[in-house]
This record gives sequence, C-alpha cells and structure tokens, in this order.
Amino acid sequence: MRLGINLGYWGAGMDSDNLAVAQEADRLGYSVCWAAEAYGSDAATVLSWVAAQTERIDIGSAIFQIPARTPAMTAMTAATLDSLSGGRFRLGLGVSGPQVSEGWYGVKFDKPLARTREYVDIVRKAMSRERLSHEGEHWTLPLPGGPGKPLKLTVHPQRAHIPLYIAAIGPKNLQQTGEIADGALLIFPSADHLEETAISHIRAGREKAGKTLDGFDICPTLPLAVGADKDVSALADMFRPYTALYVGGMGSRKQNFYNQLARRMGYEKEAAEIQDKYLSGDKDGAAAAIPERLIDQTTLLGSVERIAERMQAYAAAGVTTLTLAPAGFTLEDRLASLRAGTEALERAGLA
Repeated sequence: MRLGINLGYWGAGMDSDNLAVAQEADRLGYSVCWAAEAYGSDAATVLSWVAAQTERIDIGSAIFQIPARTPAMTAMTAATLDSLSGGRFRLGLGVSGPQVSEGWYGVKFDKPLARTREYVDIVRKAMSRERLSHEGEHWTLPLPGGPGKPLKLTVHPQRAHIPLYIAAIGPKNLQQTGEIADGALLIFPSADHLEETAISHIRAGREKAGKTLDGFDICPTLPLAVGADKDVSALADMFRPYTALYVGGMGSRKQNFYNQLARRMGYEKEAAEIQDKYLSGDKDGAAAAIPERLIDQTTLLGSVERIAERMQAYAAAGVTTLTLAPAGFTLEDRLASLRAGTEALERAGLA
C-alpha cells in the first residue's frame, strides 16, 4: 500500500506551509500529492507550483470539477501538467455538488452519472490526440452548422496514458467509476465498511467492463492526528467541525452524499440529527452530535502503533493508496505527522 498527501484547499489558512509539506512528502517517498478546489483556489495552479519544486512525487487533482471546465480544456490542462511535471500528473475528476455547480458555475446539476461518462469519454479521446468529434446529450463537437472542425491536441503528454480518477461516493457512481476510470477517490472511508459501501460496487463496474480490480487504485483520504492513545477522544474532537460540515452541511438536504454514506455505515439516526442541527444554524450542536466512533472510523488517530494497526485494516480491505491529511497547529506538527505516517506504514509491514 502506498501513501499520498492531500493539501486540501489553498486559502484554508496553512498556505505558507503547504509547499514544505509537499517537499517533505516527496523526500519521504510518498506516492502522490493531491490538491483540491471548490470555489476558491483552483487545483491546476497549485499543482503546477508544487510540481516545479518537487522531484519525484506525483501531483493529482482531487478534484478538477466537471462543471468548471469543458472536457477539452481539462484534457489540455492534464496534458500540460503531465508534460511540465515530467510525467507525474494524475487526473482526478468529480461533479462537485448542486450548490457549487449551480450557484458558482451556473451549470445545472442534473444527470451526474451520464454527464461524467460523457465527459470522461471526451477527455480520453482528446488526450489520445485523435481528432475530436463527439455527439452526445451534453456536448456536441464540433458544433453543427458552423465553422468548427474536428481538431486534435497539439501538446504531447509525457505519457500515452494519464491515470484518471473519479471522486465517487454513491453506489451507482462507484460502479461507473470502476467501469470507466483507473482509480477511485474516496472520502470518509471506514475500513470496517469499505467492502459494502465502496469496493463491492467498484468491483461490479470492473466486471461489467470485463476487468478485475488488478491495477485499479483505491485511494481514500483520511485525516491524521498523532498522539497518545489515551488522548484519542481529544484528537477526535479536532475533526468534529470537519465531519459536521460534510455530513451536515455539504450539498442540500436531499442531495448530501456524505450524509447518505454515514447512513449506509449504520449511523442513520445520528446523520439525520447532525444534518438537522447544521442546516438550522446550530453548527456547534451538529459537531457535538457526531459519535466519536464515526470520527475514529474515518480518521487515523493515536500512536504510531495504533495507526499502523488501522493501516493494516485498510490494506486488508483493498486500499492501494492511502492519502493522509495531516492535522497540526504548526508546520512542525504537520511534518511530524508525515514522518509518523511513514513509520506507521513500515511498522504495519506495508512499505
């Protein structure tokens, strides 16, 4: 099992430290450094900046938002980043959510599965450098009746095949991801529930495409906080606002994929309470309503030994790249967490 690092969103308050974190992950042999975007910083700019100042670590978009870019633009960006980084780019895609898609980008959040499939098809076709033509429900290239003609990408990517990941949570999206992608980006993954909530659906998609899970990258992100085992409750409290935001407030009441995931993990009553409180404006109450076990199941907390045991559980569940989001109030805290992640992987016998 490999390790990755997720820098999260630029502008979240730790920007001055993020380059040092990426460089330390590079030195330690981490496999990939991911950057996110929502409606603040864009991931492509951050990744180009990191790539220019690291040597070996891959850079990945987690995610490029599908409503933010045309598929051809995404292919251009992917090819450029792969070329500039010397073949170190991984393309992560996702549909975002209804609030961002419609409120920020002005793109209707409808038929996300069909839109994703069509988008991936166009991106792959463009990156293969064949002349781009497409007739679909969401995109038609070239536009009919006008001066447009099929064009092909003029940039040569460093590699013939750039790995393509999809951020997936729901069963249908996970199955489609297994069918059309090279990897899945997962969030709030519990090793105890990973088979039924994610991997079984991905496997079904692979089988539909006549493939197995061999070579497919199962890539969840887990927050990491290192400390004494007796302090696990206090460490879990660090992630209450984060968990409350996603389970309680991300998306709409009817379209909160993270809330639905918590329900599938057995927290149906608690997920409803967290959402009710968060959407009514009681964010502190929503955070307090999160069961400590839910946080502990979806993070890595405690001593290096405890974290190593959890890593073994994730590897046994089928994870191939475990992406860490190290918590810390100082840069040294975050760097120490990175080193602890490497140590834990070695103690788990997974390095």
